[in-house]
Amino acid sequence: MAACVTSSKIFLTLRGSLFASHRKTLLPAAGLVQTWSPADSRRNASTASSNTESKNSEYCIDLVRARDYEGFLCSLLLPAEARGSSFALRAFNVELAQIKDSVSQKTIGLMRMQFWKKTLEDIYSNDPPPQPVAIELWKAVNKHKLTKRWFSRIIEEREKDLNDRAYQNIQELESYAENAQSSLIYLMLEAMGIKDVRADHAASHIGKAQGIVTCLRATPYNSSRRKVYLPMDICMLHSVSQEDFMRGSREANVRNVIFDIASQAHIHLQHARSFSKSVPPKAAPAFMLTVGLEDYLDKVRKVDFDVFHPSLQKRNPLLPINLYIRSWKNTY
Repeated sequence: MAACVTSSKIFLTLRGSLFASHRKTLLPAAGLVQTWSPADSRRNASTASSNTESKNSEYCIDLVRARDYEGFLCSLLLPAEARGSSFALRAFNVELAQIKDSVSQKTIGLMRMQFWKKTLEDIYSNDPPPQPVAIELWKAVNKHKLTKRWFSRIIEEREKDLNDRAYQNIQELESYAENAQSSLIYLMLEAMGIKDVRADHAASHIGKAQGIVTCLRATPYNSSRRKVYLPMDICMLHSVSQEDFMRGSREANVRNVIFDIASQAHIHLQHARSFSKSVPPKAAPAFMLTVGLEDYLDKVRKVDFDVFHPSLQKRNPLLPINLYIRSWKNTY
């Protein structure tokens, strides 16, 4: 127990130190009368610029913390030189991911995707728009020379996902996950200065596992909105209809569908970990999200693959400690 408490304190200290570096005093002390000078003007301009940069960074951090909690925790454990870029990358991913659920018409979603396509071009032309995520992304691209192709793949895949239909088969879901999720991990590796084929192979499998788990996790929410995206081939194999999910069925055949899909995610995690001895040790922090994926797969197994079980909607309070311990061991 003492070890767990110590680990928790260390992790919270890490988080506190990160946020401390982003907090700035925005207002002068009350009651002070100051005389103006050109030097003061330059200092004020410099302070205003610093405050703006801080606000952009805080915006990304707060967005990731609110919408991608596990990604938020994983970013805290990255090396300092890559941490800010990680928040920018994850904030970009969140911005794209939430378009589908935040628009009532596909046309509006396409317009937002077009904004990010144009923004990407502007970023690589050193002319980012005055939008917090775009500015932080521009800084990350220039700092680490990030590959434009990975950003384009993410945008294009998210745009195709606006078609709002179920995946035809598990391979189609894996293809989506490779383009949307694995590409993000490739960018994380670049931000950490890692170029290694084995690390890329591991990233590919982790991204696919993440895409599959995300699809499972979202099933109760999507079903409540009368939308089902689970692979149709597996549903048909077990004689399960979309209506079964929409009414929250917990029958054996529905659980069999979840078992098959979850098993595929588990296989990808195993493949990713099969590279652990050959992947450069410094790449391990980029793969810490496997801890959260493993946690969900373990929980869904314990409830006999009942994807609607209430326990699956609760956060694991021990996840930060588990992540820290895995990070300390430098294993994924």
